Amino acid sequence: MTNLDPRSMIALAGFMSALMAIVLACMRRYYPAHIRGIGSWAAAPVFWLASTALFSARGLLPDWMSLVGANMLLVLGTITYYMGTRAFLGHAHTWRIWGGVLAVCFGVFTWLSFGWPNYSVRLSFFTLVMSCIYGAQLRFLLRHGGSNFPVRLVEVVLVLHLTVLLVRLGSIFAGFAGDNLMEPSVYQNLYIGAYALTVLMLSIGALLMATDRLRTELEHLATHDSLTPALNRRALLQRCEEELERARRYGGGPSLMMLDLDHFKAVNDSCGHQHGDAVLVHFVQRTLSVLRTPDRMGRYGGEEFMVVLPGTDAVAALNVARRIHATLAVGHPLDCRVSIGLTQWSGPGDTLDAMLTRADQALYQAKAQGRNQTAVG
Repeated sequence: MTNLDPRSMIALAGFMSALMAIVLACMRRYYPAHIRGIGSWAAAPVFWLASTALFSARGLLPDWMSLVGANMLLVLGTITYYMGTRAFLGHAHTWRIWGGVLAVCFGVFTWLSFGWPNYSVRLSFFTLVMSCIYGAQLRFLLRHGGSNFPVRLVEVVLVLHLTVLLVRLGSIFAGFAGDNLMEPSVYQNLYIGAYALTVLMLSIGALLMATDRLRTELEHLATHDSLTPALNRRALLQRCEEELERARRYGGGPSLMMLDLDHFKAVNDSCGHQHGDAVLVHFVQRTLSVLRTPDRMGRYGGEEFMVVLPGTDAVAALNVARRIHATLAVGHPLDCRVSIGLTQWSGPGDTLDAMLTRADQALYQAKAQGRNQTAVG
């Protein structure tokens, strides 16, 4: 392993940085603008690429470029990646703090390169700084990143690279730092190889996180009503079929409620469609607030909605209907009145079409009896 040329390994890291910078830049252009952080993720490999170019040109360029400039760009790229992660997860940037870190790093790197040239101390300081940045990002992801695979992948990469940095720090204290970065050694090659792999895996992790976010949003758009937080008709009927299948296997079938806003056409005609849309959104939010976690609400069409209540008989469903009526009568400017038709699962032979027919007939009965009430079918 000591026969490996550090310059070649640094060039490989630079190639990986360039490749991932191009990929992430394309993502930034074509992904929705509200998915934040991709720009910073795309900029980070550019800084890493510039850093590897300066490191590789050691001896051909002045030391202020190949030492101070290269180290500063590497630190800047890592901080930029961290800022991209914060932005992606909806947290404010903290460039004031990290700008101070960069200023301190510039002063220390300059002093240890020209004022008091000392490779081992400079390497130790650089390793500590990188460890702090990676540690800060790991802590942030553990607290705010969730548990999906792309985030876990980045966390694992950070843990592994932190381990390599600690091994590198230990090798420095043990006297195996060498005289310069280009001196072939097991520890140098281990670090440079780990760095090249980290650059690649962090960029892949960023790509996967953005792609997973886009997939989640597209799935939400495919299953939810475009105006309200309710499911759309297709997704709701699919959920009903799944619940009926579960009931046929294990018993304890669902109840269905058809809900229709009373005199909604008059609201649109007198107050305008924008006010009508606001009423619909408010109605769904208030209704969802009184439903259980497993209950599902969907927009069946226009001002008509449907609620499926898993494992609920008609008596329990009536209590839910009463809560809906109560939550819509609190005096909010957007409050409305609703008629509800309710039916419960009648056994293994019952079908969704049959339940929908009974719920619809019960809804018409509620309207015929004076509206703003619940009828059971």
